[in-house]
Amino acid sequence: MENTKEEKNIQLYPIYKMLSWDLLFYYSISFLFFTQVKNISAADVLLGEALYPIFKFVLLMPLTALIAKLGKRSSIILANLVNALSILSYIIAQNFTYIIIGQFLSAIAFDLKGVTETNLLYDSLPKNEKRGQSFSKIDGKGTSWYYYIDAVTTLASGFLFVINGYIPFILCFIFCIISAILALKFNDIKKADATKENIKFSTYIKDLRHSFKYMLQSNRLRYLIILGGIFWGFLSTLISLRTGLLKEIGVSEEYIGIIFAVLGIISGVTAKNQNKIHNKYRNKTLTFLTVPATISCILTGFFVMGNLPFKITLTLVLAMFLIQFISKGPFYTLIRRYLNNFTTSSLRNKISSSYNFFESIMRAGISLLASFLLRITNSSNTILVIGCVVTIAVVLLLDKMRGKVGLKPEEYTKKEIEFLEIK
Repeated sequence: MENTKEEKNIQLYPIYKMLSWDLLFYYSISFLFFTQVKNISAADVLLGEALYPIFKFVLLMPLTALIAKLGKRSSIILANLVNALSILSYIIAQNFTYIIIGQFLSAIAFDLKGVTETNLLYDSLPKNEKRGQSFSKIDGKGTSWYYYIDAVTTLASGFLFVINGYIPFILCFIFCIISAILALKFNDIKKADATKENIKFSTYIKDLRHSFKYMLQSNRLRYLIILGGIFWGFLSTLISLRTGLLKEIGVSEEYIGIIFAVLGIISGVTAKNQNKIHNKYRNKTLTFLTVPATISCILTGFFVMGNLPFKITLTLVLAMFLIQFISKGPFYTLIRRYLNNFTTSSLRNKISSSYNFFESIMRAGISLLASFLLRITNSSNTILVIGCVVTIAVVLLLDKMRGKVGLKPEEYTKKEIEFLEIK
């Protein structure tokens, strides 16, 4: 018997996510590529990364409306093709302007991906009481597979960079094209409660703004969006800072690749076991994932400042990185799962847009702070300051969330559940 459209999407999704959730061959050497091959200052690299979430912030609403016109499948295909163009702009870059263009294109791609990919999977799942668990299992599988293949490509990119700095970027470009080809095999799933695709652009923007306003009246959604945005923006900013820190203490490019490859495998293991983490910690899961990771940044800064012998410093720094990668693995899937609980198909697009909207603001703010700090100090002090700021913000938020997030369905107020189900 031939599989339904939904079943085909479910089968393809983990494979697609493994190859396309994020850029392969890119992150462990991007900082080195821009600073050593393209001769761009470290502060300007972080400034470029700060522009990326600003672009995401500005483009989010029109792109969300575009998704309503194109459908999720076509939007995913477009996202991967635009991603390929962003990598191409880095390859041919002659100055900082090309980096800005690349970040602009990347913002378009990841805005489209952020709204559509997980929602396409959620739309494809049977609507029953196990829907959230099924989503976590399938999305977690794809995420863990991504971390495994990312570990392999990260390991290879360090050695390939030494041979020729352009090779990892060319391979990254090729994988973006492969992702677009895979996306062609997805099917759009039309739901009775989905947003109509023939809606006028201006009307959709107005409706989206209206939905944002009322969505934030939900205590549960408001706190999840704010916490998720801050923490994921924090993790995103750390990507370049960690590479800069390892160079600062004297680690070579080849070993940087090996280090991030091993840490990527750890993220893959924790991503695969995110459901077990959720079942063990329940309403303390977000505390378990966020607080140790932010505190580890503070300790990292102190360890490097201590002027300890190289081997001791490196061991302590890697231990702190390990904590961050343990948290990174399951966080993305779990925060999406929590946001999607008790929602309809049309509301999920708007929730994803709200989450991406706030995440962009937070990532821009943290990246701009990092860029400013790198102009006056080094990577270790920058990580220390950012760790302090984000730790304070996360602890205050978690305290506010008590009794409002992580409850059983029957423990939420009738108004809260009705809001989520009806809007």
